[in-house]
Order: sequence, then C-alpha cells, then structure tokens
Amino acid sequence: MTEVQKNWAGNYTYSAVRLHLPKSIEQVQEIVSRCNKLRVLGSRHSFNGIADCTEDLISLKHLDQVIALDREHHTVTIEGGIRYGSLCEYLYREGFALHNLASLPHISVAGACATGTHGSGNQNGNLATAVVALEIVRANGHVVTLSRAQHADQFEGVVVGLGGLGVVTKLTLKIEPTFDVRQTLYEDLSLPDLKNHFDEITDSAYSVSLFTDWSDASFNQVWLKQRVTNSVTETVFPNFFGATPALRNLHPIGALSAENCTEQMGVPGAWYERLPHFKMDFTPSSGEELQTEYLIPRQHAFAAIEAINQIRGQIAPLLQISEIRTVAADTLWMSPCYGQPCAALHFTWKMDWEAVRQLLPLLEEQLAPFQARPHWGKLFTLPPMQVRALYGRLSDFQELLSDYDPQGKFRNEFLDTYIFGTD
Repeated sequence: MTEVQKNWAGNYTYSAVRLHLPKSIEQVQEIVSRCNKLRVLGSRHSFNGIADCTEDLISLKHLDQVIALDREHHTVTIEGGIRYGSLCEYLYREGFALHNLASLPHISVAGACATGTHGSGNQNGNLATAVVALEIVRANGHVVTLSRAQHADQFEGVVVGLGGLGVVTKLTLKIEPTFDVRQTLYEDLSLPDLKNHFDEITDSAYSVSLFTDWSDASFNQVWLKQRVTNSVTETVFPNFFGATPALRNLHPIGALSAENCTEQMGVPGAWYERLPHFKMDFTPSSGEELQTEYLIPRQHAFAAIEAINQIRGQIAPLLQISEIRTVAADTLWMSPCYGQPCAALHFTWKMDWEAVRQLLPLLEEQLAPFQARPHWGKLFTLPPMQVRALYGRLSDFQELLSDYDPQGKFRNEFLDTYIFGTD
C-alpha cells in the first residue's frame, strides 16, 4: 500500500498493508485465491472497522458499470463497484427508477446493501430489499450466483452479508418506471404535536425526514418528499401539524448554505434528484463529522424520542444534526429492519470521538428498552453480546458464513466481535 488509507470522514485509519484494484472478475478471483485475509473496501462511508483487515483490502472501483437492463422483468444488473449516482443517472435515461435512495448518492450500491443502509418511507424497505440476485467470489476463488427466486431462505441471509461471504462482484436489482418527486419543507414542529400525530406525519409523504439539533424540545425541519402523480396536486399547508412552511431552501444544519441540497420549495424533479438530501454533482467534504444510528420498532418511536429528549442537554453540545426517518420491515436476516417496521434515529456528531464515545453509552442506555439495533456501518458502543441478542437469525448467519468461508478469510475483528462472539 503506497499510502495510509482512511475512510471518507477521516476518523478511521485502515490497518491493511495492501490495497488491490482489480479490473476484471478474473483478477478478483486471483487476488481472493492467494490472500490469507481480505476485506472489500467500498466507498469508505462506514465510520467503524467493519471493512478493515490487517492484511489485504480490495476495491472494485474499476468494476463500476451497468451490465444489463431487463425491461421486461424490470431489473438491472450492475458491477460491484458502481455508486448510486452513476446508476441513477443511467436508469433515469432509460426510463426507470429505484424505489428509494439514501441521503447521499455517493455511496456504493454493494456496500450500502451489505450493511442494511436505508432511505425513508413507511412503505419503503431499505436499499438491500431491491436485490434479487448476487454474484459472489468465494474464499476459494470460485464464483457463485444466488437469486431470491432459486435460493429462497438462504438468499435472505446473503444480501446483508456484512462483507463476510466473499466479494460481491455483481448485483441484480428490481427497478420500476421512472417517477417525479417534489420536496416541501416545514419548520418548527413541536414534540407534543409530533407525539399526537407521529404516524400521520410519517405517512404524509412517500419519504419523510425529521431534523433536530436537540437544542430544545422541537424539530427544526420536516422534509416531505412526495411522488408526483397526475391525480395529486401540490398542497402547501399553512399549518402542518403546528409546523409552518419553509420560505427558502434549507440545509438540514440550519447555519449552512442549502446550495448543495436537492431542490426544494415543491419544485418537481426526477426521483434521483429529490430522494437524496444532497445533489449528485456535489462531492461531500471529507471529515468534520461522525455518525451514529439506531433502528427501533416503529411503534416505540415517540417513546424513544422522549427518552432522547431527557438527555438533550448532553447531546446538543456535541451534535451537528439528528434525523429521524421510518423504514418498512424486511426479511433479510441481518438487516436492522428484519421482521419489524422501524424508526431510524440518526446522529451526526462533531469530530470529537472521545467526547462522543463517552456520551454513546448514556444514549444507548436511554434506548435500551426499545431493543435498538445499531447501523452496522456507524459508531456505537453497545456490548457485543447485546448486539448479537438483537438478531434472531444470528446462528443461521454464523453457519452461512462458516459454510461460505470455512477458513475465515473474510473474517475480521468486527465480525469476530459482533457476529461470532469472540470478544
């Protein structure tokens, strides 16, 4: 490795001694076959050591093309290194769309799916729920293809694989006809109004985000992303459950310019230009933030918000912004939304890991009654045994990993700790 490799935020330094950049599946197979310990590096948007390895890292950045578009069956097949920004622009040109997107379009598809990353919407599953087939280079260098149609239950364990099954070199995603979205923002939603109308608010648009800096008992902003149809006319309510319409474009962090945010003020636009919070042609700056997120059963959402509110005095000084979204239940074994519709409680912290590390146990204690599952790619301090207890199919997943990778080539400290219990 010619230089020290860090993640996107700059808070994590990878410990591997070599980084491989293959340009073909055959090269991936050769690298996998000869390495003893190996992990796949995506777009480096994880904030912890989930992608780390003490020996070799492999990046598929050169394998980033669309392979096939099946118009009849509404699927697209892509290489494992493609990012959502490139894929979305291609799909839009061809008249298709994905069902949802994360707040940033710059992340890799394979990495997002492998960690259960999500967008928002009561009826929208996380990004991995779009996967209908995968091609994986296993530890022995052999290529295996799995599909939802042919491999049933095992496939549910493979999709959110946490990088432990092998190198995902291709994915096939379900797609749908393209659609437009308009984005309308409201300001100053009080906690009492949110308590009385939580389900109505989160069900009021295709995708809903609630932002707060926890400086007081209210939410600074409500972002409503509504699909545009011929039968629905845009309505800007003068009073949205006590919140008032925003009169200008806003950044989630109120003090920052909205220049790099996706278009607001109810202006219709392509799905991929509205579902993320930030524009495709804006490259997020590295550093200056840490991220934490917990997913809880949606029926406990407001009780969890009230619990967080009890310690907002400790949270606010370290926080840049907090976001709450909802995600539909899924059947993927290691997804934080497995078996339950969720509310996702996200925290973007200032770059002060020592202070955040001391605060997280207090935050996690407040969320403990709600069986909070941490996002696999973000920062948390929950005891490993407690994390493992949150996943009912964990033993099946352990068996699956051992079957695909019996010598532990793709195992690392993160998997040993949070999956196999060698802490």
